[in-house]
Amino acid sequence: MEKKVFDALFKRVDWEPFAQLMGLKLKKVDKGYSLVEMTTREEMKNILGSTHGGAIFSLIDEAFETASNSHGTIAVALNMNVTFIAPPSPGAVLQAEAKEINLTSRTATYLINVTEGGDRLIATCQALVYRKKEMLPFLEE
Repeated sequence: MEKKVFDALFKRVDWEPFAQLMGLKLKKVDKGYSLVEMTTREEMKNILGSTHGGAIFSLIDEAFETASNSHGTIAVALNMNVTFIAPPSPGAVLQAEAKEINLTSRTATYLINVTEGGDRLIATCQALVYRKKEMLPFLEE
């Protein structure tokens, strides 16, 4: 079942219109874990000329979404607390790594770090999901 869920998540992210728009690429997924990558682009700049926080948040959210749904049942966001630490370099390849730090039958908590070059911390997030009992609807596609 795990492989079926993981394969479905990769396929779904490849299909997802917003992921395509933002250039989000799912690189790894495991139970309660996800690694998503995004290259910053010119059109992602904010009024100060650095990468917009919304673009970084989108990367975080995709990692959160895929990690929390990796159990095969629907998980929906309840809360996300993001701290922006440093602006990425122009054209940077950013990675968001989501790790499950607590799992119950109804909720799960994740720690998501965004890095540039694997070690330069750009942002961090603590996030909470509500876990439904229904299976992911796209598993049979």
